Parts: sequence; structure tokens; C-alpha cells
Amino acid sequence: MSIGQSLAEARVRAGLTVERLSEVTRIRQVIIEGVESDDFEPCGGDFYARGHIRTLARATGLEPEPLVAEYDHTVGGTGTPRPAQIFDSPRKSIEYRRPNWTLAMGVAVVIVLIFAFVQLAGGRADDQKETASRVTPTGPAPVPPPAQAPPPVPVAPVAKSPEFPADVEVTVTAVDGRSWVRAFDSKSTQLFEAILDRGEAKTFADPEQIRIQIGNSGAARLTVNGKDLGPAGEEGTVVKRTFVPGDPVPQLQSAASTSPAPR
Repeated sequence: MSIGQSLAEARVRAGLTVERLSEVTRIRQVIIEGVESDDFEPCGGDFYARGHIRTLARATGLEPEPLVAEYDHTVGGTGTPRPAQIFDSPRKSIEYRRPNWTLAMGVAVVIVLIFAFVQLAGGRADDQKETASRVTPTGPAPVPPPAQAPPPVPVAPVAKSPEFPADVEVTVTAVDGRSWVRAFDSKSTQLFEAILDRGEAKTFADPEQIRIQIGNSGAARLTVNGKDLGPAGEEGTVVKRTFVPGDPVPQLQSAASTSPAPR
């Protein structure tokens, strides 16, 4: 299967049209259509073609590096040079430096002065303690302070369990850019499908379950059952989440642990 066919099938599986994918990734439609037809001339060169392949792969849920490697193999682009090729030099010189005796002598003098100062200060402190111990007090004997009652034992506060609404409530907010959103209720009825502009938010509620798909998930923020879960995913990727009433954090962790690895 070619690079373009792989990207086109992944876009269809993600439920995205070329127009919506262009809005999510900010890549022109003519370039997306060219890449899906294995025509990389509109990209403007190998460097930009690799970048477009990576962006389109992440947005549709594919691993980008195998596609980039396939591009280098089939189209004939040159890969990024290794660090050893950039920084290795055919000549290596070793410069011999003489020891700096002046600096070493200066450091030794400073250490000796610090040691002498510490010894002198310690001797003065011992003399003061010995003199104080020889002085006999002539005033009245000190009166011991009255006994005080022991302080009360602190009582640990009782931790309150977080309260969540009876229904499941999901709010998607486009924070760092535009984000495509599609939502379904517990009966698989589509509640919403549109692109949220930056600053827009949409809330969905159901007594049992909310299923949601988010494109360019790194730009969107999720709030579920009153708890802020942070970014919905990584920039340029499509995520699918399912939430029910209760604490959303274990639900999110369970979904992450059971999600299949990308092919």
C-alpha cells in the first residue's frame, strides 16, 4: 500500500473529509489531495513533503516515521544527516597546556587563611564559655515557670469524598486553536459535529454515557463531571474518549491502558 493510500484510508477511518482535515492541520486541500494521490510536487520539496506526511499521519492516528521512511525509499529524498556527519572533523588536534602555578598558589593561600580564621574564632568562643562558667550568680534563685497543661491532641480532618453530578457532563473548550468535535449519547445518537474556534466551548450531558471524538486534540481542553482533565490529547492527533457518571480520572486512565498501539 502506498503512502497516499495509507493516509487516505486513515482519514476515512477517522471520519474526516479533506476539507475538515485541512482545517484541523492547516494544510491546503490541494496539497492533501496531492499527497493522497502520491503526488508530492505541490509540497514544494522533500523537506516540506516529510513535514506534511508527519502532520497528516498524526492527525489521522498513524505512526509517521514508517511513512517518512517509505517516502525516502520510493521518492529518493535524502534523509537528515547524522550528528556524526555534521560535527566529526577529519583533523583532531590536542593542545597541551601548562599547569597554572600562580592560580594554584593563590587557592592554597586562601585555604590557609580560612583555616586560620576558623581556628581563631573557635578559640575565642571556648574562652567566652569558660569565663561564663566561672561567674557565680549573686541574685535570687530563679523561680521555675508554672506547669502547663499538655496541648490538645490534634484531630485529623475527615477527608470528604469528591461530589460528582448524577449524570455524565463533558465540556470541550478550544483553548490553543481550532478543534473538530463529534459527540454521541448513550443511545449512539449524534449530538454534535462541528469545528470549535479558539475560545469556543461545548457541553454534552447524558444519564449514562457520552462518547466523543476530538481532532487536533492538543488544542482542546476537557472538563468531565466538574473535573478539569487538561488537554484532550497531543497536538495534531485525533482521540476518542468515553465517559460515564463518577470520577473521570480512573475512566481516562483505563481508556489509556486498554487502547491498542498504533500500527
